[in-house]
Amino acid sequence: MENSAKTKRVNAVLSVLLGVLCVAWLYPVALILFNSFKTERAITTTRVFELPTAQTFVGLQNYIYGVTSMDFLRSFWYSLFISVSSVFLILLCCSMTAWYITRVKGALSSVMYYLCVFSMVVPFQMVMFTLAKTADTLQLNNPYNICIIYLGFGAGLAVFMFTGFMKSMPLEIEEAAMIDGCNPLQIFFKVVCPILKPTMISTAILETMWVWNDYLLPTLVLDIKKFRTIPMAIQYFRGSYGKVEMAPMMACIMITVLPVIIMYLFCQKYIIEGVVAGAVKG
Repeated sequence: MENSAKTKRVNAVLSVLLGVLCVAWLYPVALILFNSFKTERAITTTRVFELPTAQTFVGLQNYIYGVTSMDFLRSFWYSLFISVSSVFLILLCCSMTAWYITRVKGALSSVMYYLCVFSMVVPFQMVMFTLAKTADTLQLNNPYNICIIYLGFGAGLAVFMFTGFMKSMPLEIEEAAMIDGCNPLQIFFKVVCPILKPTMISTAILETMWVWNDYLLPTLVLDIKKFRTIPMAIQYFRGSYGKVEMAPMMACIMITVLPVIIMYLFCQKYIIEGVVAGAVKG
């Protein structure tokens, strides 16, 4: 009985602590949401922490102004294309790489695997200046080619997760498909890929959140005057005399954050399953 009561007290304390952490995490998001419906004057004064009132509430005016006047839709298209193309390349190339590493035993596969794992601990700041020069030289400084750079930086985590999961896959399944007449490509796309579905979904979610919210890499590589992703465009919400327009900026921040939050809420179980499968199995 004493152990049961002690366990209940510990669980109650943990629940309170986790509840406080959840409120602390949600508070900035809620603050941005409330201020996105308020006037500019209310945000730039001490009333920034207050709820919208009859005098400060402007409805969807900030959202309409941010989308129409700040060329937000073009930035949205750039971010969407970069995210989709980058995640597609990462899933395709890294899953094939992990399949080769787990099925072809040799020095080359081991070196490839450890290089991918090592790339996860290399800070981006170490290579960002040489990366910008290389991107300009290879014509990767536009939204339609930058996905190749994201493939290089996202390969470490993706290969690590895919390799960990594939080590638990029985080789007999692929051998049976080969006996039935499947070539290597058919084996990969018809046999391996369906089994990899949980890991692919979790990897896609993690990589999408990273690419969608990334600010530093596009700023270094892309031409700011021609191409602006959403994080880049939000920085340039300036009105007359260089004044930052906080109200439409917060409205566009909410438009940017909501798709990621919705996607995460619907797919969070796949994130947990995929990370556990890729990190523990094998």
